[in-house]
Amino acid sequence: MGTQTIRPRPGDELQLTIDSLAFGGAGVARLDGYVVFVADAVPGDRVLASVTKSKRAYAEARATDIVEPSAQRIPPAANHPGAPWQVLPYERQLEVKQEQVQEALTRLGRLEHFTLEPIVPAVEPWRYRNKLEYSFGADEHGRLICGFHVPGRWDQVVEVTDCLLASEQANAARERVVQWCRTAGLAPYDRRSGEGFLRNLVVREGRRTGQLQVRLVTGAGRLDRDGCSRAAQPADGVLWTRTDAVAETTQHGQTELLSGTDRLEEEIGGLRVRIAPEAFFQTNTEMADQLYGLASEYAELSGFERVYDLYCGIGTIGLLVSPRAAEVWGLELQEDAIANAIDNARLNEIDNARFFAGDVRLALRELTARAGNPDVVIVDPPRAGLSQKVVRRVIEASPRRIVYVSCNPTTLAPNAAQLTEAGYRLIRVRPVDMFPQTPHIECVAVLER
Repeated sequence: MGTQTIRPRPGDELQLTIDSLAFGGAGVARLDGYVVFVADAVPGDRVLASVTKSKRAYAEARATDIVEPSAQRIPPAANHPGAPWQVLPYERQLEVKQEQVQEALTRLGRLEHFTLEPIVPAVEPWRYRNKLEYSFGADEHGRLICGFHVPGRWDQVVEVTDCLLASEQANAARERVVQWCRTAGLAPYDRRSGEGFLRNLVVREGRRTGQLQVRLVTGAGRLDRDGCSRAAQPADGVLWTRTDAVAETTQHGQTELLSGTDRLEEEIGGLRVRIAPEAFFQTNTEMADQLYGLASEYAELSGFERVYDLYCGIGTIGLLVSPRAAEVWGLELQEDAIANAIDNARLNEIDNARFFAGDVRLALRELTARAGNPDVVIVDPPRAGLSQKVVRRVIEASPRRIVYVSCNPTTLAPNAAQLTEAGYRLIRVRPVDMFPQTPHIECVAVLER
């Protein structure tokens, strides 16, 4: 950092030129070498930006005005906080994601001699999500609205009438329920005072089965259960979750089935799976098919292997590879997800897969003692990646091949580096575009001993 640079303070207005995109999607600008990450800006933009955070090495800011738009910029298709990259042409989005995976692995992970295969583009650039979580709020006239939080603002909601990430069927279901809530005079939960009733609306669909599930999340209070169920029709399942959580979350609380079934059915890779209301399932069915197909290809199973599926969720990857493995052992912390996985194995008449609830960090040793060492380990960890301890446990289990399904290349890179230090070699990596119009990147990597 140059000696002349005066560090900007929160609230300062800066005029900046954006020269690249950072992980997470912010634009990168420089003030005499001092880095400023600017939200809502793309390379080539000249912007007015308001500083929100200032540190010794960098500042964060939000673009308040585009003085001169980038030549790359295209008009947005929707006012949608969940689609920040829609101002970039889709081909450019793919190029940036490919570059970011390359950069993470070579610069953060200092990895070399691996093959980075071309990114798999999305089947649908819009209307691809099988699940959306909306928030309730009020507009300036006090009218009930439903939509998404303004980025960085927990107290402000942007109304959405046609969500371009959801199907027409899912949009119509949301609109019917919101209209009913208005007619019933239900008030939104006020995140400042903790008063009010309506918190979130979760709409989930089986893209291949056409099934629809609607879940209303509220604070304490009374609900006309029949009225709510009727409003959500023709949903296959209508649920009501009551929560007193301070945080903005649709997890936990008490969930009651109002009508239909609490399991949503979906088809993926020739399997039929039942998904519990709070269970994790990839939110883009079509691309999950490609992601899991890639994981299966990278596993290179011949029918004789013992496979561990770690962070297995409802068992999808393990069940998909089970026909080409001798045995599959799945491990996952959430007990209800494991119950779901066992149910899905039964539903698909798969008898060589077993699933256990446990913390991978603590339970992996126990599993190897019980089942024997794995030939192949498949890991699909959360965004934070694998902890040091889990990496050590995987190395201890000494599989000859590790297939790593990652939703964050910046945590894949250090994990892959730790594994290469222990005698593994990164062979191939392929990004998959699960979330068009956003900076999120999924990829599959394979390491061999």
